[in-house]
Amino acid sequence: MSTVLRATVALAALSALTLTACGPSEDGAAGAPTAPSTSAPATPAEDPGTAEPTGPSEPSKKPAGKPAGKPAGKKPAKKPGGTGGGGSTDPDFDVFPCSTFDVTFTATLAEPTTSSYLLKITNKSGRPCKALGHPVVTFGSLDGAATERGTAPGIEDAIRLAPGQSAYAGLMGGLADGTGRTVDSIAMTMNTESDLEQIPLKAATPGLYVASDKNSVTAWATNAEDALS
Repeated sequence: MSTVLRATVALAALSALTLTACGPSEDGAAGAPTAPSTSAPATPAEDPGTAEPTGPSEPSKKPAGKPAGKPAGKKPAKKPGGTGGGGSTDPDFDVFPCSTFDVTFTATLAEPTTSSYLLKITNKSGRPCKALGHPVVTFGSLDGAATERGTAPGIEDAIRLAPGQSAYAGLMGGLADGTGRTVDSIAMTMNTESDLEQIPLKAATPGLYVASDKNSVTAWATNAEDALS
């Protein structure tokens, strides 16, 4: 190889080395490989469907709508006889006196000599009632009523008649002394201690002699023996 040719080749090689050492600038290099980033990879957004379920929140210890300081579940005290507050503890506080609308009535001859009859009432209603005092007995077409004989208990101690139960009273017309009259029927109404209008209940009493001042009737009793005594 000639000296000139060798010098040319050496010059060309030197130029290539110079270009390689300098290289293109960062701004002007096209297609230059980019160094990998050393920052941590971004955390992907959490998928709602894969989130771990959490337990139910603990309910409040105070129920909503309850005023502060008022114990839950405590009911207001009941007032006897008050509206909406329950009834009295007395089982008879709402038991009313029996009227002729509540009972049936019969009269049976007990002693012909004294014209004594056993009067009987039976509670035909579907609720209990109280037989108060003495029955009010009138004699057919005669004026006035039989005289009350003996004392009767007050309304609180009066006979309580459940449906189907009976009470008794004794009616004495009196001895046939020529001062009275004979009647064939009587009528009876109940003592209700009120102005309740009643329909008199009638019973046949054949040959009942009503003395002018001897007729009388006892208070209601729970049995016939006490009624006629």
